[in-house]
Amino acid sequence: MNSKFVKLSALAAAATATASDHWAVIVAGSNTYGNYRHQADTCHAYQVMIKNGVPADQIIHLAYDDIANSGSNPFPGQIFNKPTAAGTPGDDVYAGCAIDYKGSQTTAANVIKVLQGDASAGGKVLKSDENSKVFFYFADHGAPGLVAMPVGGYLYADQFNTALEFMHTNKMYKEMVVYIEACESGSMF
Repeated sequence: MNSKFVKLSALAAAATATASDHWAVIVAGSNTYGNYRHQADTCHAYQVMIKNGVPADQIIHLAYDDIANSGSNPFPGQIFNKPTAAGTPGDDVYAGCAIDYKGSQTTAANVIKVLQGDASAGGKVLKSDENSKVFFYFADHGAPGLVAMPVGGYLYADQFNTALEFMHTNKMYKEMVVYIEACESGSMF
């Protein structure tokens, strides 16, 4: 067998193994067309994860999913998250954006269950391990000690920290990045 082929095969296998160790939990904590950017940003984050090789079954997306087909949307069935030059079409980040928890499922309780790998959430949950890299992204509004959710109350800092401690104790990651885009987000820690 050609040694160049063997080296390329080994490199491809290593790249696949690396991508398979990545997980993402992406949360849009709002609903209504007036909060357009939150769902637009999380769909964009989903697209970035896919383009960088994170397997779709390892991306868990929670979003109310009410803006793409809102009567207020001038581009029905589409969502855009960055402006373009006049006359230049933008990238529709909704196309191919899988949302695992929608509408009334978009709760703080489900965020916690997803993070802790609790199957009672009723959908995909983290199945990461001590070798995994986990990315958590949240986009919405916040206040001291909490971030908003579209239904079922707020996600409070103490609940979030308990979930992160659970993940650490149960070796659910090797590395984890938490990115919260909300007012007072630092108070979540």
